[in-house]
Amino acid sequence: MAATGCGGGAGAGSATGEVTAITALDYYTDEPEHTQWGNLLTACGKKAGVTVEHTSVPGASLVPQVLRQASSRTLPDLLMLDNADLQQIAGTGALTPLDQYGIDFNGFAKGILSAGTYQGKVYGLAPAVNTVALFYNKDMLSNAGVAVPETWGELKTAAAKLTRPGRYGMAVDANATFEGSWQFLPFLWSNGGHEKQLDTPQAAQALQLWVDLVKSGSMSKSVVNWNQSDLHDQFLAGRTAMMINGPWRIPALNQAENLHWGVAPVPVPRAGQTPVTPLGGEVWTVPQSASKSRQEKAARVLACLNDSSSMLTVAKEHFTVPSRTTVASQYAEQVPSMAAFVHSVEGARSRTSELGVKWPKAATGIYTAIQSALTGEQTPEKALERGQQIATGS
Repeated sequence: MAATGCGGGAGAGSATGEVTAITALDYYTDEPEHTQWGNLLTACGKKAGVTVEHTSVPGASLVPQVLRQASSRTLPDLLMLDNADLQQIAGTGALTPLDQYGIDFNGFAKGILSAGTYQGKVYGLAPAVNTVALFYNKDMLSNAGVAVPETWGELKTAAAKLTRPGRYGMAVDANATFEGSWQFLPFLWSNGGHEKQLDTPQAAQALQLWVDLVKSGSMSKSVVNWNQSDLHDQFLAGRTAMMINGPWRIPALNQAENLHWGVAPVPVPRAGQTPVTPLGGEVWTVPQSASKSRQEKAARVLACLNDSSSMLTVAKEHFTVPSRTTVASQYAEQVPSMAAFVHSVEGARSRTSELGVKWPKAATGIYTAIQSALTGEQTPEKALERGQQIATGS
């Protein structure tokens, strides 16, 4: 299924110069994702009049390979990127702006278009996206007489009431990776904090919430080592009553017998607020090539991947949120367990919308601060001061 190279490929054109095949590269090496995306690419290729030669490489290998191919001018005709990586690749000049192909951008949520934008031009479009929300065990909340928390105050109270020997009330991913930073963003952003300036009272209040949950015993000290998969395992085993996680966990949760779960938006600082969550997902792009005809064909396939029908197919197969708001609303009615994610995506933000290629430094500053504060090494204020220094390289 996976290969290490992806150039022009065989069957790229006919004797008359007509383009009959194009290449596509992504990181969907696992099944059933690889086959599902392969089928969609094949269907969209037929509409565009080409065969799509689909190649997948492991996620960690994609960007290094793309950078090598950009320098050697052997990029695929159609390229998928994590939306957080688009800025870096677009900055090399390797991608083409999509407006030149007449692709329809109407109906996309503002944050989703932002995720595919570099210096004012749209270079990538996502058929579907994801974010995070609050998963909760319905039976545990019911037995404890606890309502689904909507505010930070309600979250602390609920987590305390739900905590028992062998079970914590709440769990987050606070590990020392970008995943830990990703999980903290809804708390940072919803409180008015910002990745541009980490050492603010708003950011400290958000981090203090996590510290309070750990100090009170409502959240395990081990969250500094847990990733999102670990949270899922803890939730599945009944060792946590609530967790922050993404919709990609839903297929496994649906298969768990005797587990009655629900999902709600991430709690906000004050009642009536809408959570501001980070936008996840992948965008499809059309790299620069020597053949305008190949670029045009790739763009037609990309447009097909992003039409309403394809969006709905992708969302249902992968438990993601369609990127066009009208399609997303339709989807929420068809798949109720995704309604909280659809609601959250409406106000979701791209991690790179403000800092662009500087986002990784800010993310490092964030997870470093989380680690220092949750282990008790520093107060949230001091931890975030150090995080800001890391983010700015000072």
